[in-house]
Order: sequence, then structure tokens, then C-alpha cells
Amino acid sequence: MGDLKRILLESLALKELPRTGWLRAGIANPESVASHSWGVAWLSLVLCPPNLDRGRVLEMATIHDLAEVRVGDITPHDSVSREDKHRMEDEAMNDLLEVMCHRNELKALWDECEAGVSKEARFVRAMDKLDMALQAQRYGGLEEFIDSALESLDDDLHRELAELSE
Repeated sequence: MGDLKRILLESLALKELPRTGWLRAGIANPESVASHSWGVAWLSLVLCPPNLDRGRVLEMATIHDLAEVRVGDITPHDSVSREDKHRMEDEAMNDLLEVMCHRNELKALWDECEAGVSKEARFVRAMDKLDMALQAQRYGGLEEFIDSALESLDDDLHRELAELSE
């Protein structure tokens, strides 16, 4: 019970971990990683197409950034290779999930999302980018984040939502 409680308490620290990209952009009091994860889950809930398993989508959206509680919110500007970032996050996830009842299922969901191997995983990754673009619109003046999201979004509706309104 002690290890489980320790991990659950640690995971709640995502509520206090600010998003690195917003800090780098000079945003005072930026959203937390947990706020972002909620945004991804919300977008996933309301935009999930009927041909996808919405339950799996929501599970992936909820867990997709959990490793950041250990490794931090690493961005492309942090000079960490994609391979090193994945290795660090994979180790963190293995450790964080070790005491969880559904550890194998949760790790498989995280791996699936990371690899983008299913339609559900690719959708969650798109919602991750859309959330970033919408948050950039809320902050204002952060077109680089919107442009970055648009480079990854293929769906017309997602692109329209991500674009700055005139």
C-alpha cells in the first residue's frame, strides 16, 4: 500500500509542473502538464470519430504525459535526442506503473500512443497538437506553436480549429 500511495501522490505533481514551451515563450503562470492532459482528454471526448474506440482514446489521453512527472516536460528546444527522451520516459513509466493493478494494460496503452501505431493513438497525438494550438490562441501572439501544430494535423476540421481566427 505504501508504494502505491507514494506513486499516486507523485503523479499528482503533474498538476504543479508547468509546460516548458509556455515558459520558454515568456508566459507568466502557464498551464500545467495536468491541465494540458485534461485539454487533450476533453478534445478527445468531444471530437472522437465514431469509428474509433473512445474508451481507449480517453485512456491514452489521460496517461500520455504521465512520465513527465519524473523526466520533466522535454521539448525539442531542450537538446535531448528523441531516442534519449523516449528511453527516459519509458524507464519512468515502467517504474511509475510497477505497483499499479493494471500496469501491463497501462504500459501497453502508453507504448501504443508513443509509437502512434493505431488510429486511436494517432488521433490522441493529433489532439495533443490541437490542444497546444488552442492554448496558444488563448495566450495570444504565439503563432510558432500554432504553425507547429498545423504541420502535424491532417484532418480538415482539426486544422480549421487550430488556425488563428481572423
